[in-house]
Amino acid sequence: MSQAILVTGVAGGFGRLIANTLSLQGHRVVGTLREVQGRNAAHAQQLQASGVSIIEMDVSQDASVETAIELATEKLGGKIDVVINNAGVGVHGLQECFTSQDWQRLFDINVFGVARVNRAVLPIMRQYGSGLLIHVSSLLGRVVMPFYGPYNASKWALEALAENYRVELAPLGIDSVIVEPGGYNTEFSSHLMHPADTARAAGYGEFGKQADAMLKGFISLVAATPAQNPQQVADVIAELVAQPAGQRPFRTTVDFLGMGAAINPYNQQLEAIHRGLYGHMGMAPLLDRNIQR
Repeated sequence: MSQAILVTGVAGGFGRLIANTLSLQGHRVVGTLREVQGRNAAHAQQLQASGVSIIEMDVSQDASVETAIELATEKLGGKIDVVINNAGVGVHGLQECFTSQDWQRLFDINVFGVARVNRAVLPIMRQYGSGLLIHVSSLLGRVVMPFYGPYNASKWALEALAENYRVELAPLGIDSVIVEPGGYNTEFSSHLMHPADTARAAGYGEFGKQADAMLKGFISLVAATPAQNPQQVADVIAELVAQPAGQRPFRTTVDFLGMGAAINPYNQQLEAIHRGLYGHMGMAPLLDRNIQR
């Protein structure tokens, strides 16, 4: 069944693949990006050629998000069934070297941007008593790695945001789920945010010089692993869209480098902890969508 879908951050990487995949499957898709008439014009044209409608939106700006959601709703016939929060930025460098302005910029996109989009869309979903929020997180939203500190923190925050949406939206017929990709060979790595205060790295001696070597090594590992194909992330998201409401898994890892297999038991244990705590407090139905409304 064709659904009305909004995908944020479609200029490249997962976003473009997600939008293209869903459009080819017959869904009505609106993709958002910045600078539609500027540096992203070619990306916008490519997506439009595959049937994706394009709207300018900067997730870090309230007015931009509100205007874009209004326009997307019109393009999609007055209803948005699915929102895929994909827009985001990565970082690389020693955590201490990131200034408060760096942190604010990152969280404004990766966390507050998601909150802005969801806040603008949820009144529409509540009106219809249905909907799906998909949050593109990361395996680094479950464990930390050196030189990704602010990114780790932003994705951990995103996970908590999606967890709360899950339970607070359950009585309203709206699903909130998380997709946790591993590292993939996309444009993401070439657009990483680096710390503004690089002078601080001197205080870390030789360890502080390892950031670049570690990044290059990881990129080489991913490139040498053909199974780590970014299309897999788009395919998993398309499967979540197709699944019946209330029956979708809350967390889904997508990784073929081994990290996902290590994280799965962690996710399963956390789910068991949640169910135990909610059961003890008489709130277990909030973890399931098939509750009486």
